[in-house]
Amino acid sequence: MDRRSFLLGTSTLALSQLLFGCGGNRQTQLKVQLLKGSIPGQVVNQFHKGLQQQVQLKFAPVEQIEDLFQQLQNWQKKPKATDEQGWSRFIPFRQGQKTADADLVTLGDYWLKAAIEQKLIQPLQELQGNQLKQWSALDEKWKKLVTRDDQGNLDTQGKVWGAPYRWGTTVIVYNRDKLRELGWTPKDWSDLWRDGMQQRISLLNQPREVIGLVLKKLGKSYNIENLDQVPNLEKELQTLNQQVKFYSSDNYLEPLIMGDTWLAVGWSSDVLQVLGRYPQLGAVIPQSGTAMWADLWVRPAGINKGTLSEQWIDFCWQPSTAKQISVLTKSNSPISTNIPASDIQEPLRSLLQSDVYDGLRLREVLDKSEFLLPLPPSAIKQYESLFAKMKV
Repeated sequence: MDRRSFLLGTSTLALSQLLFGCGGNRQTQLKVQLLKGSIPGQVVNQFHKGLQQQVQLKFAPVEQIEDLFQQLQNWQKKPKATDEQGWSRFIPFRQGQKTADADLVTLGDYWLKAAIEQKLIQPLQELQGNQLKQWSALDEKWKKLVTRDDQGNLDTQGKVWGAPYRWGTTVIVYNRDKLRELGWTPKDWSDLWRDGMQQRISLLNQPREVIGLVLKKLGKSYNIENLDQVPNLEKELQTLNQQVKFYSSDNYLEPLIMGDTWLAVGWSSDVLQVLGRYPQLGAVIPQSGTAMWADLWVRPAGINKGTLSEQWIDFCWQPSTAKQISVLTKSNSPISTNIPASDIQEPLRSLLQSDVYDGLRLREVLDKSEFLLPLPPSAIKQYESLFAKMKV
């Protein structure tokens, strides 16, 4: 699932940023390929200044997580002459590489199982060895999310495969003016079925997201394995489809801004980038709970373990750094940072302090929210089949 495409702000890394220490070609290096917009440039500068040794840092932002996943695949793929033209259409990197060209890469939690199964990454053994000082500061849910067996399934006795550094949610984003005419403001998933919204909604083109929000409306989990056991699910999906104008995972905001749609379901990372520029838009985290996503640091297979990688991960987990990442990228941190409301940029503050929860605290809403966890292949086929049937 290509979770989102980021709009790059002035506070985040430029397309290609190199930070050099002194010492020539033999100096220690840290090479990172990261999701564009997910780390502020000043955070990299601060890390560089705080190092005790002369190092060369190379941080290369990439547009989408799907591109990063495909790059991990490409590094492990033996190049063939017939492959190079096909791969070059999708991956903006040089062809023919046999080894990884980064010490760390951003990956979304949704991609973690596939990366482990395909042997694209290696465990971060340092976490299990307690070499990262801030590992203990993570809540148990984050530790559980990245502790997997060799097939990529959750396993409390497994290995640690990733280091979460920011997270967000699936949200409802809407046109205030249009819905004011109808006399209501969205609060929960059930509002998507309201009268007057036929052909006014866009949904993500993702089976787990769409079927998951219907499951939440019905009081169920996003991660149900047997959909046949959920009464009225197919009927609810068919009714919802009548409200939908189109399905898209990347072009759902433009029609909303133009007024062609009145409500959309999207990822907070996309939505928060535009709320400040378009005051007619509002957003809410549904009361019933929603889907959560996390950006992780992972280590490509075949890369030697180095102390700089651990230092960088640990630096991202320091409370002061976590605060900067959260505030400047309009996201949330897996580290408890107690950020004053006055320090949070307005779009995120509005979302987190929304008055539409009817007495529910945001913490209660997030406690009802879930990561999209790995499901058996048979369950995935069920989701995909039902989603295709819904859209007919």
